Amino acid sequence: MRLLVILVLLLFAAAGIVVGALNADMVDYDLVLAHVHAPKGAALLCVLVIGWLLGGLTAWLGVITRQRRERRRQQRDHEKKRPAIA
Repeated sequence: MRLLVILVLLLFAAAGIVVGALNADMVDYDLVLAHVHAPKGAALLCVLVIGWLLGGLTAWLGVITRQRRERRRQQRDHEKKRPAIA
């Protein structure tokens, strides 16, 4: 299994190198507050990483929100079942 993971990682690294080499021309990006002059491959990689991070953050926030909601519901149910101490 570990060998398969290493092979897949090497395959993606090789694909990244090829894409970066084939897209080496420089392009200009106007980001309203900044003007960036970068290779297309580097810009593609940056956008991919930003998308990956935002996707992970969105998934994490969804899980955390669901867990908090479930915990509050369980606490409410637990308090309803607890007998009142007089």
